[in-house]
Amino acid sequence: MKNNPADWHPYLAPYASHVSLCRGRLHPEPEDNYRTPWQRDKDRILHSVAFRRLELKTQVFMATEGDHHRTRLTHTLEVAQIARSLARCLAVHEDLTEAIALAHDLGHPPFGHVGETALQAMTNEHGGFDHNDQTLRIITHLETRYPTFAGLNLTWETLEGIAKHNGPVKPPYPYHLAAYSQRHNLDLKRYPTLEAQIAAIADDIAYNSHDIDDGLRRHMFTLDDIPITPIIELRKTIIAQYPRLTLRQQRHALVRELIKVMVADVRTTSQAAIDAAKVKSNEDVRNVPHALINFSPQMNATIEQLRAFLSKKVYHHPQVDTAMNNAQKKIRYLFTYWQRNPERLPEPWAQQFITAHKQDPSLAARILSDYIAGMTDRFALQCHQRIDDERKR
Repeated sequence: MKNNPADWHPYLAPYASHVSLCRGRLHPEPEDNYRTPWQRDKDRILHSVAFRRLELKTQVFMATEGDHHRTRLTHTLEVAQIARSLARCLAVHEDLTEAIALAHDLGHPPFGHVGETALQAMTNEHGGFDHNDQTLRIITHLETRYPTFAGLNLTWETLEGIAKHNGPVKPPYPYHLAAYSQRHNLDLKRYPTLEAQIAAIADDIAYNSHDIDDGLRRHMFTLDDIPITPIIELRKTIIAQYPRLTLRQQRHALVRELIKVMVADVRTTSQAAIDAAKVKSNEDVRNVPHALINFSPQMNATIEQLRAFLSKKVYHHPQVDTAMNNAQKKIRYLFTYWQRNPERLPEPWAQQFITAHKQDPSLAARILSDYIAGMTDRFALQCHQRIDDERKR
């Protein structure tokens, strides 16, 4: 690919992704004179229907339960902000990093992980359901914004990062990833770029910090309940510097400082790993048999403690468990109802399901899971209520 004026990034390290080495798109397109290919990818993701739907999809708490806790959209934006900051610190390509971060959760169904569990159970005999695989399906097939191709036609590097941001993918590959890789090989057995690795660790930083904030806001625990020494020390430092802070201000300061500490830890640890590996190019990064973007062992230990605490106090809080169990039942109910009554699906989904079912029940199940996975929490609840009302008449 030709050099683009927008690729003028004098701070990029040799091991960063460089636009001049971009492998392009499955469907060739003219280059943009003002944006890098990865900036274009980011813009396409931002304008997608799937991205807008994240506003009303569960992160931890149902999106319909309040106005101030994180949704899948606000979580994604926080991940992108942290990822971009880390990319700049480590002198890798910010546009590519941000594109991967913005797209990484597009495949989540309504009600978060319990929605995924429900769809996995309902499609287990038909190839199953995986939100990472669904993300790739959305951006390469389901989004229909362009006249000459399905999907968003993102660059190879962005697709690789989305598919492998959590590391190499081991066979057997998920349904859509296996099919897509036959057309556009994403080199699934090797680690991805530093940009993709940064997007993955930014996800960890974001949810570990904002789940503390949301749990405190919903009075599931107090600041005094957190038994983790490094976090206790952070709070002591904040109070010593600002002794008149309210508990609310302490909460905001703690979350802010925790993000800073985790970002600084990743930067120091990862730069040392990059230097030790002596990587000189993007391909060198892919050939390293382990991730180069990591927390230190000490920070990993702190994060494990934090996850255990949040699991007990937030993720399995009775309030959350009750809401999520009910939500999972609703997803199963919707799937079963439309599977038995496909004519009740809206067009064109009804015709697609009926036609596919005549050929292959697994394909029909995939179409139905596409429809349900694309729903927001609110729309899924409305559909359930409407069907329930009709059955009572």
